[in-house]
Amino acid sequence: MTVKRVLTCVAVAATLGVVGSAIADQPFETEIEARQGQFKLLAFNLGPLVGMARGDIEYDAATAQASADNIAAIASLQQDRLWPAGSDSESVSGTRALPEIWEDTDDVMAKFEELRQAALAMQEAAGSGLDGVRGQLRTLGAACSSCHDAYRESQ
Repeated sequence: MTVKRVLTCVAVAATLGVVGSAIADQPFETEIEARQGQFKLLAFNLGPLVGMARGDIEYDAATAQASADNIAAIASLQQDRLWPAGSDSESVSGTRALPEIWEDTDDVMAKFEELRQAALAMQEAAGSGLDGVRGQLRTLGAACSSCHDAYRESQ
């Protein structure tokens, strides 16, 4: 084996060791980032709908429909891998997920299903007019709040 190959192997091994060590120091970093990203995307897509409902921006059927389509897609993502036990606010930093989530995962997933159903209803209503957006926004907001109130630390 040439010196260049040996040095390359040593560099790769050292890099893998550093990466492995960093991952071990940050348990569930990927899962937490993914679920937080999911919620940021939900909030981002809710923004135009809330703005329209409040009268802050003019209702636009295409924008409302695109936002609602995105919300429905995001709310339909498989959740299992995003919520590993031990990824709560008392076990790791950088999350507001309360440990109670893992004490009653059936309730949490039922609440997420309510969110999904509300998102699908918004998807059906969004492009048909401002009244539909306003009516479904209340339902969607209630679905978000039911989980946040029970399972998320306040800021």
